[in-house]
Amino acid sequence: MNKNNSLALLIISLGLFFAFYVNNAVDKTWLEQSYLYDTYHTESGEDAYKYKGKEVIITDIVPYHQSPLKQENLNLSIDSSINKLSQEPLLTQQWVKNDEQQLILLKPAFHFGLWSLLPAFITIALCLLTREPLTSLFAGIVVGAIMLGKYDLTDAVIIPNLAKESTAGLLLLYLWLLGGLLGIWSKTGAAQAFANYMTEHFVKGPRSAKLISWLLGLLFFQGGTMSTVLVGTTVRPLADKAKVSHEEMSYIVDSTASPIALVIAFNAWPAYVQALIFVPGVAFLATEADRLNFFFNSIPFSFYGIIAVIGTLLLCLNITTFSGKRIRQAQQRALKTGQLDAPGARPLSAKELQACDVPSGYNSHVLEFILPLVTLIAIAVSTFIFLGSPKINWAFGAALLLSAGIALIKGMSLTDIVDGFGNGLKGVVLASVILMLAVIIGSISKEIGGGLYLVSLLGEQLPFWLLPLLLQLITMVIAFSTGTSWGTYAIAFPLAMPLAWAVCQSQGLANPELFMMVCFATVLNGSVFGDQCSPISDTTILSAMTTGCDLMDHVKSQLVPAIYAATLAGCLWTLTVYFFA
Repeated sequence: MNKNNSLALLIISLGLFFAFYVNNAVDKTWLEQSYLYDTYHTESGEDAYKYKGKEVIITDIVPYHQSPLKQENLNLSIDSSINKLSQEPLLTQQWVKNDEQQLILLKPAFHFGLWSLLPAFITIALCLLTREPLTSLFAGIVVGAIMLGKYDLTDAVIIPNLAKESTAGLLLLYLWLLGGLLGIWSKTGAAQAFANYMTEHFVKGPRSAKLISWLLGLLFFQGGTMSTVLVGTTVRPLADKAKVSHEEMSYIVDSTASPIALVIAFNAWPAYVQALIFVPGVAFLATEADRLNFFFNSIPFSFYGIIAVIGTLLLCLNITTFSGKRIRQAQQRALKTGQLDAPGARPLSAKELQACDVPSGYNSHVLEFILPLVTLIAIAVSTFIFLGSPKINWAFGAALLLSAGIALIKGMSLTDIVDGFGNGLKGVVLASVILMLAVIIGSISKEIGGGLYLVSLLGEQLPFWLLPLLLQLITMVIAFSTGTSWGTYAIAFPLAMPLAWAVCQSQGLANPELFMMVCFATVLNGSVFGDQCSPISDTTILSAMTTGCDLMDHVKSQLVPAIYAATLAGCLWTLTVYFFA
């Protein structure tokens, strides 16, 4: 057994020991969590709100001060002399009406103090040590499950998480639809035909291939997994043909996915975030329209998103001053040897998707790639415009059926199409399992309350100019530990925005709205940094998968330029509030 394996075994053993200790000896710290929805009155006079397009009637509303889920009441309900199980709140949620007559949904949440970071620490440490994300994620899940007392791992943890609509949707999209589409493109030679066409007409070398990738990243500004998958699958064949290293490509795809969504925010982000940033008594956050306006006014302060996109452009222009040693080495390796992966790399994209297997007599055409891709983009964009959210499953499903239909019309046998589809599934099955485990550990990390603990460390006695930097650092750690930016928003915003306003009031700032905008931007951007750099993030995994990169090579190579961008952004936020707030 080598040294790394011995150390990994020691980490796992200690993790399991401490997980049992936490479950049996560490008390939970309960915190009030409040959520503001866009409520309205129905024709019959009942209070209601919309959830996933359906009307939900609100019942059993109580005054805020009477709710057992109010922070003061949660504190009073805890008696250290009684058994921990009796400290659990009797309610999982409750609608209340505050002094401003606004309806707010209260939910209790808890953390175990510093121990709440244990599953994320175990997972990330093992990822960095062993370069094996599958076992690392599983180890983190086991540790988290034991901390929660869920010893039946299959029935209490894995199956309930797989049964969630969001998890099933991820597996449907990234295993069946994405994998099937890539497999058919490989079987028909469509991806290779597209690469040949782009190389002949537009791509003259690695630089132009990277520039096209960057421009596509800006074009698909919806952010997150949608942008990652669209850009990654589109540019992979032409970038491979132009001999661009997989580390460079995965960084370009990942660094233009979520950061650009902060800068060109005509997407689903503002509608989601605005519901989390209500602060009682703050006039410019009073209504949904006010909060949306606040979001867009704060875009110039999204320094990390702006710097990350500019830094990626510099790499595309072969200016690698801020790219870090690993990316420079990858670039030189690809130029001198033609090797797109580092020695010993284990790309997430399997060999089934790395070579064409076109049946004899079948003539590939570039339109077999372009027509499904245009259909995919058109459906995603049009459904976002008309329905309010992009229907990605519809888009990929239509592209898959169109690709198969074109192949059938051109004479390819159904057997060959099914064979290509099957090869596509095999090509992404490992990445899909990793993605599934990442979703599960993100859910466990949220339930254990690691993010809540980090935010609760802050106090109102901080110097005002230090608060944006601390919010940035804490959200970076939360998102890195949980692998999700949107999940971090749900944790951080309801705590960070009232804290920022309290600092404004207590320290008498002359420009409180600007200070609030900067604090808002630090949470928004810090969460994107952590999500982008985390080895358990879906966008990180998908960036590596769609570009054919080794996951840990991608994580380690993009960490340096991302840290450069985050450091510069932190300095700009601090200077902004110090001189102008």
